[in-house]
Amino acid sequence: MFAADSYINLLQQFPPRPINSEAEFAAAQAVVDSLLDSEITPEKRDYLNVLGVLIYEYEEKNVLIPDLYGVALLKALISESGLRQKDLIPIFKTESIASAILNGQRKLTVEHIEKFAKFFNISPAAFFSQSTQAI
Repeated sequence: MFAADSYINLLQQFPPRPINSEAEFAAAQAVVDSLLDSEITPEKRDYLNVLGVLIYEYEEKNVLIPDLYGVALLKALISESGLRQKDLIPIFKTESIASAILNGQRKLTVEHIEKFAKFFNISPAAFFSQSTQAI
């Protein structure tokens, strides 16, 4: 897609501008993806940084990230880490307890939350919704 690696050539082929629509967002993402598929030169790295800032600003204003907490957060962490239900036995003690909690039949205990916070290296507060935390 990009003929030359010079920074000026990159700017001319896809001039960076503030992103104001999904179409512009998709176009910027496509440029980033195509550049990441090739060797990253210092010029490409600088150009990718500029596009990254524009993409980040658009996402901050327009892309809603769900507020995950409790079991939903736990499921996301498990999935992201590539874990399976049986991998949780050291924390839940049995696979049936793990299953019941992940299926919403039981609630997470304080002990579970403390162990998962330590295991995933996050604050135990992450398991509680913003509305339940003191402001």
